[in-house]
Order: sequence, then structure tokens, then C-alpha cells
Amino acid sequence: MARIGIIGSQGRMGRAIAEAIASAGHDLAGGIGRDGDAHALAAASDVLIDFSRPAALEANLEAAVAARVPMVIGTTGLEERHHWLIDEATATIPVLQTGNTSLGVTLLAHLVREAASRLGEDWDIEIVETHHRMKVDAPSGTAMLLGEAAAKGRDVTLADVSDRGRDGITGAREVGHIGFAALRGGSVAGDHTVHFLADNERLSLSHLAENRGIFAKGAVKAALWVLAKDAGRYTMPEVLGL
Repeated sequence: MARIGIIGSQGRMGRAIAEAIASAGHDLAGGIGRDGDAHALAAASDVLIDFSRPAALEANLEAAVAARVPMVIGTTGLEERHHWLIDEATATIPVLQTGNTSLGVTLLAHLVREAASRLGEDWDIEIVETHHRMKVDAPSGTAMLLGEAAAKGRDVTLADVSDRGRDGITGAREVGHIGFAALRGGSVAGDHTVHFLADNERLSLSHLAENRGIFAKGAVKAALWVLAKDAGRYTMPEVLGL
């Protein structure tokens, strides 16, 4: 039985993770919100799950490293600096970082990479995501995860081929680019579709999230998986053996 600590426990995802921990038969070591003591939580936990804010990531990683506690990071909106910090921490502890903890999305990303690697550049790739009105970042972490999967399938760097926020006279679509569109409204937990579009045919791969429970369940599964790993950086596909 593992003691799992939640960073960001007061949010909707934090509450869903607490329920998932109980359903899985494990112990909630505790939880902290915006002003909580990450060091105390890390000391009381076997593994941490972080769904808080990018601004808090550095302090959260420091607490996990000091206590030598594994960590699952599901916080979205991370920038390049945050990934450097994660890489530094993985010299001491195992860290699993992902833009989405859903097992279905993890498999979707695998399928997207496979499709992108087999379809030529005459197949345009467009990613459309929809989330609830309260979401603060766009494109979503999941959309970026799917974009990275498509880019890897084509052996390119996403930053070099990413198109976002088209408006006005944009000109013809760039060959080989990956487009993103973000929709916001209502209470949508998260819908993502990757469109592959060629002349006279289209292929669409989708995942629809009906509630946050699927992300919470996946986060707990990831936490239990990373708990048994050596120091290093891990991803959700590895949890599924992909």
C-alpha cells in the first residue's frame, strides 16, 4: 500500500485524484494547495502527484529531490525552463512528466505517431482541442503532446512546423506544418482530434474525455509505476509498455 501525496489537492483534478487513490486501495499521504509546505508533504509520502501551477514546479521538485521521493507531473503550460528543472531532478529521483495522464490519450498519441510516420507530407495534420471555459492555457498540454507525437513520426521538431492562431490573410498552408485550434466553453473535460487530410480522403483520430476521473485514475497508475523505478525521466507510454 503506497502513501501518495497530492500537490494541487484543492483543485478539481486534486479532488479527483484523492478519490482515485481511495478507490485503488492506497493511502492519501496528504495534499497541499497554493501555500502548502511541499517539503513536509514529500517527507510524508512514498510518491507525489503534482497538478498545480508551472510557477510552483521548481519548489515542488526541490522538495521531492530533498526527500528522494518519486514524482508524477501532470501540470500543463510548462516552458523550456521547467523541462530543464525536471531533467536536473531526474539525476536524483524518478520523474514521470506528461501533458495527459489518460491511458486512452497515451494510446492515441502512439497511433498519431504511427500514422504520421507512414503518411507523407501531402497529408496535412491539424489538431483540434476543446476544453471547459475555465482552462487558462492553450493549446492544451494534450494537444501539444499529440503535436509532439506527430512531429516525432515525421522526424521533425514541432517548434519548427507548428501553426497556431491563424487570423486574417495568412496565405496558403505550409507543406509539412502541424496546425492547432483551441475551443473553450461549457464544462468539457477534454476532447482532442488529430486530423490527417489529403486530397480526396481524410483520417481522424479522436479521444473524448467525459470526466476528470479518467485522468485521476491514470495519474494514480503512473504514480504506482514510477514508484518502482530508478532515477530518470519517464513518460506515460512506458506505463503502457509502448
